[in-house]
Amino acid sequence: MSKTASIGLLSSSTLFGRLMAFIDRLLTQSSRIAIRNGDLPYFGL
Repeated sequence: MSKTASIGLLSSSTLFGRLMAFIDRLLTQSSRIAIRNGDLPYFGL
């Protein structure tokens, strides 16, 4: 039996993962608003 312990973290729990998820939600919401207004959504940043 090993005397060391490791903690497995999901990649989404990192700061970079959370930042990318926030940007993704922001872009998705922006494109939904543009579609609702009858405009073409912008792709990317």
